[in-house]
Amino acid sequence: MKTEKNIMITMKDGVRLATDLYLPDTGQPVPALINRTPYNKDERYDIEEIEAYVRAGYAVVIQDVRGRYHSEGVFVPYEYDIEDGLTLFEWVRAQTWCNGKFGTFGLSYHGGTQWLPAMKNPEGLKAMVPVVTFDDLFNGSAYQDSAKVLHDLRWTVANIIPDIMRRAEEAGEKVTVPVPDVYNCLDKIPLASDEAVKQYGRYYLNWMQHSTFDDYWKKFSVKEHYQDITAPALNVSGWYDIFVRSTLNNYMGMRERGGSEDARKNTRVIMGPWTHQDFSGKLNGFDFGPESSSEALGLTDIKIAWYDHWLKGVPDRYDNGKPVKIFVMGENRWLDAEDWPLPDTEWIPYYFHSSGNAKQENGTLSSVRPAQEKPDTFIYDPMDPVPTVGGQVILPGEGAMGPRDQKETEIRSDVLIYETEPLKEDVTVIGPLKAKLFVSSDCKDTDFTVKLTDVDENDVSVLLSDGILRMRYRNSLEQTELMEPHRIYEVTVDCGATANTFKAGHRIRVAVSSSSFPRFNRNSNTGGSIFFEEADEYRCAENTVWHDSVNASMIILPVIRRKA
Repeated sequence: MKTEKNIMITMKDGVRLATDLYLPDTGQPVPALINRTPYNKDERYDIEEIEAYVRAGYAVVIQDVRGRYHSEGVFVPYEYDIEDGLTLFEWVRAQTWCNGKFGTFGLSYHGGTQWLPAMKNPEGLKAMVPVVTFDDLFNGSAYQDSAKVLHDLRWTVANIIPDIMRRAEEAGEKVTVPVPDVYNCLDKIPLASDEAVKQYGRYYLNWMQHSTFDDYWKKFSVKEHYQDITAPALNVSGWYDIFVRSTLNNYMGMRERGGSEDARKNTRVIMGPWTHQDFSGKLNGFDFGPESSSEALGLTDIKIAWYDHWLKGVPDRYDNGKPVKIFVMGENRWLDAEDWPLPDTEWIPYYFHSSGNAKQENGTLSSVRPAQEKPDTFIYDPMDPVPTVGGQVILPGEGAMGPRDQKETEIRSDVLIYETEPLKEDVTVIGPLKAKLFVSSDCKDTDFTVKLTDVDENDVSVLLSDGILRMRYRNSLEQTELMEPHRIYEVTVDCGATANTFKAGHRIRVAVSSSSFPRFNRNSNTGGSIFFEEADEYRCAENTVWHDSVNASMIILPVIRRKA
């Protein structure tokens, strides 16, 4: 392998970006695999994968994106990644060591640097492998059903600001150090108040100013442009990744609307028992078995076979005609399927029931529609939110991501619990999760959260997936509509997706509340500004979940009856 470091490639506006090459010593033109990163190309977590690509006969090209580490310019997330990516692609294709064909690879932000220029259908792009990445920078990355996620504030403070501060110091500026835990503060300081975020993360203030799906976000929306993307994608994620919905949306969107027959017929998806950062299959004391890790699956070999097919014309030995490979938790086995959602899915409503006291005496879940029942009411206090405990998050600390027992949150007075009786037989749930709620509040705006957990014989309540809805966006992500206090609204909460078999003797449990902090920012319940210095004071909300013959709240589970 031959390497060349810090080649400065000039972009259309004259800014130069630092680029490294890893070249096979073949003496012949070869296809290239390209990765663009904001995380410092000199500190690669995936060097073994890069070396495997070179051994397989690929030139590997790694570039620091604009404004990061060795590259010139100012960093604004994704703002320049379409044009800069296209410029790099053109440069690669013009090199004597490249045969004119290339693919892209990488995870998280690197997924964006694949999808965004792919929307322009660049010549020579034949295949992508976007791992744990978004389908839309607004709904699915910066926001989730218009509730502000906070992992990107943690990302800004921990991953982005330090290099911006380094550059400022080298330029002779006096820097402001960020509050390390700014995204986890419970005082009444709005998100935009941290001086370091104001100084070095101005883009983040812009993200908060654009709190609806407007033209600012639409230019970064992959899902708006599937028809323009002709390269097939091998999508990879995990059931505890922040981008579960996005990954599956990218698969479905490309299969339905991809810009070429190859993209529509051959886009694939792999979903493992993984988080955004951990593909080991061993999470927080939960071991999903010897076949659950990406290493046991042979994920790098799968990627190489994918590239070999699309860039070299070699038959893909991993292509068995079933484009969906998912890991079914509970049974701890891989399942190959014809499509997503699985074609023989039965959508079964599980209705909420209680005597009006589901926050103290657990309510029930059943397939029987409710008759006349008292609603459940709780007080949501933004100054005492339900804490985030594991799940589909990126949070610091040991055990912060992935499956966790929810017991400490489920005993709270602001959490409603509905659960089945112990199951008499296994119930396999594979697919998207939706909750249909009938709710009211004494406020103009509030949030509703829904969690799905698997409760074993020892009452360990393992989180599978969850969702949130900010009520002012219940009808549209493009404009707000405040609530009329005490009026009952029918709403749908997108709870992500899962693949899990609830074993006989276990219970299916749903928890409903109004917060999950610091996964999501807290709703002030006033209907006013939440983010900036002029934000209204927080107030408590009295929130109600209705379940009766007219207002039948439920969760709709995708049940697979056959033994797949």
